[in-house]
Amino acid sequence: MDITKDIQPMTTFRNHSAEIMQHLKTTKRPMILTVNGKAAAVVQDAEAYQHLLDLAAAASAAEGIRQGLEDLRNGRTRPARAVFDDIRAEHDIPR
Repeated sequence: MDITKDIQPMTTFRNHSAEIMQHLKTTKRPMILTVNGKAAAVVQDAEAYQHLLDLAAAASAAEGIRQGLEDLRNGRTRPARAVFDDIRAEHDIPR
């Protein structure tokens, strides 16, 4: 992040939105918009935001896998057949 370019007052964004949108698209960096000198919003190019969402999803999947492997190591698992049998019994589903 370049604080001289990536932190701007909201009024600058309002008055120069086309130029700022081009800057966002070119740099792929988010911009912090301020109101009365305090951070109020973050704007980002849609493609860069999608990339951020993809990274978060991948990290979430990796964490889920890590937790599952930990459960397996610590014996916190049940055979699928037992789980399905419990679901059938709970909802009166015939085999």
